[in-house]
Amino acid sequence: MLLTRRDLLKTLPLFPALARAAAPIQGKVKITAIKAMALQNIAGNCLIRIDTDAGISGYGEAGATGPMARARIATMEAKLIGKDPLSIEVHFHELTTLMHTYMAHIPTISGIDMALWDLAGKLLGKPVNVLLGGPFREAIPMYSHGIGLNMLDKGSCKEWAARIKSASEGFNTFKIGIDSTLGVPSARYATTLTSQQLRNVARAYMNVREAVGDDIDIAVHCHNEPDTPSAIAIAKAVEPMNPLFLEDPINVPHHEGWMALKRATRIPILTGEKLEMVRGFKPFIDAQSCDIIHPDLAFCGGFTGARKIADYAYQTRTPVALHNVGSIVLTYASAHFGSAIHNFYRSESALGRATRHVEKMVKGNPPIVKNSLLTVPTAPGLGLDFDFDYLKSQLVPGEPWWG
Repeated sequence: MLLTRRDLLKTLPLFPALARAAAPIQGKVKITAIKAMALQNIAGNCLIRIDTDAGISGYGEAGATGPMARARIATMEAKLIGKDPLSIEVHFHELTTLMHTYMAHIPTISGIDMALWDLAGKLLGKPVNVLLGGPFREAIPMYSHGIGLNMLDKGSCKEWAARIKSASEGFNTFKIGIDSTLGVPSARYATTLTSQQLRNVARAYMNVREAVGDDIDIAVHCHNEPDTPSAIAIAKAVEPMNPLFLEDPINVPHHEGWMALKRATRIPILTGEKLEMVRGFKPFIDAQSCDIIHPDLAFCGGFTGARKIADYAYQTRTPVALHNVGSIVLTYASAHFGSAIHNFYRSESALGRATRHVEKMVKGNPPIVKNSLLTVPTAPGLGLDFDFDYLKSQLVPGEPWWG
């Protein structure tokens, strides 16, 4: 056994299912390589592959480009090559506490951690959600996006409403970005909003509400663009529409403006897609300055980091949503994680889009959303069965196959 009995016992409280299942083969498999490869249209993320001398590979997704992840992997290989892939908590500690010469790059480590859990599931014959101690649920609720509508045009809103209500996925929750209504580029810090911009916001989201009725939930997404006075004014403008939540209304990390916003509105506040580790979420949870935290498994620390975040949030009964506009890897990872924690809320999804880009990444049994629910795969690991030909066709121009 690579771990001492004391080391193994340290992991038991967090991941007892993994510890019990891993005991018979601990130390018998070694990591041989770590690779990264970027695909188009997965929000700038890249896929991670970890190979072993058992001929089995695990896959993850990192919140980094291919070249960025490969450069970071080069600084971490010595801590992983030749090591036991099942010592996940040990690897997480070793990688996330790096400070010299380079500080730990949590997005790349997130992809590595995800791949280690996929690998553990394959080696042990268990789905990841079971190794994480679940499942609490067999399917997870998803939400989609308001794409292809002009919110200031009532006709466009009605056409979009008819389209989403007839779609086979049956999504009942949609997040719609505020950018086009404000007339600013997406994800750019905006100056204080004018009265006209705020009137447009109020009219736009009310148009959507009137078009979809009360059976569809609508959330307002701000991409961390507004300043504090504008965020408070936006909350006031959209409150009559009864939004499900207000996402990323101010810039992060945590500051006093979040408390001012929380005092000023009854709308649930959601944030966290680019926050890392417990340290990023702790100020929000401690101050109760947001209602729902929203980590992304490809940025926050993978399964191991996200589980620590969710456990901390559980102490104050804070719900955990998951950000995801990535590939099928991140989609399945989010499904497993959402299944395995008690305080799960819902996951973002890029499934069901016209291109079926995410669905085409696997063969045989693509993911299917029904009534806004995604069934969690039950095969070992993440349950991925890649269509490698499709992945090759989607490489970022100039990106080599697996680096």
